[in-house]
Amino acid sequence: MTFVNVTKENLEEEHICCALSGAEAQCKKEWMKARLDEGLVFLKGNVRGKCFIEYIPAEYAWAPVEAEGYMYINCLWVSGKFKGQGYADALLEQCISDGREAGKKGLVVLSSKKKKGFLSDPKYLTYKGFEVCDTAEPYFELRVLPFEAAAEKPCFREQVKHPIPDAKGFTLYYSDQCPFTAKYVPILTKIAKERNAAFEAVHLKTVAQAQNSYSPFSTFSLYYDGVFLTHEILSEKKFEKMLAEKNC
Repeated sequence: MTFVNVTKENLEEEHICCALSGAEAQCKKEWMKARLDEGLVFLKGNVRGKCFIEYIPAEYAWAPVEAEGYMYINCLWVSGKFKGQGYADALLEQCISDGREAGKKGLVVLSSKKKKGFLSDPKYLTYKGFEVCDTAEPYFELRVLPFEAAAEKPCFREQVKHPIPDAKGFTLYYSDQCPFTAKYVPILTKIAKERNAAFEAVHLKTVAQAQNSYSPFSTFSLYYDGVFLTHEILSEKKFEKMLAEKNC
């Protein structure tokens, strides 16, 4: 398999691999287009499938981390028939090569104690030499692959360690970064309104807003009374069950 580096010149014609189509894919592409000037790299297999890596200098990562001088991996996803053929290793090696060439201190990525959706697989990261450098409740792990033993390790920003102050009811953070979640927000808002439940949706539209958010996973994170509940994209039934559990 050959790999394709997505650029402004080929972005519109390339399939970006995610589980997106139509308007969703276009929204993600618009988000990517703005990030390319910030150093975003989207390297994909020359196929219509999930075989890609996405990374960016950590100073521009849409995540509340302190990781100056590092490269931040947004996503490494190889699935289906492409698994088990060494593509994930090849994509990661290219990221490592780019990071070293750019003089970075290492790579940093968001993971979890146990494998969870949309978070990098902790077992694979351990196998590739990534170590845990910080944690955040209830299950988030920040992992680093340092290029220099003496390099200062990345960490979560301080607000990640605390509940959202003065928050009442449900608070949802979301952005246009993949996985695309905006289409679910009106659905959850409507359900909450029908149940007279307090619900605030916060659309993160800039890197500064994402870096100052309370959740390590700024793409989609739900809180109740300021306390983190889940980064899982909720179906109507799951959200209704959650409302019932909160007596809403």
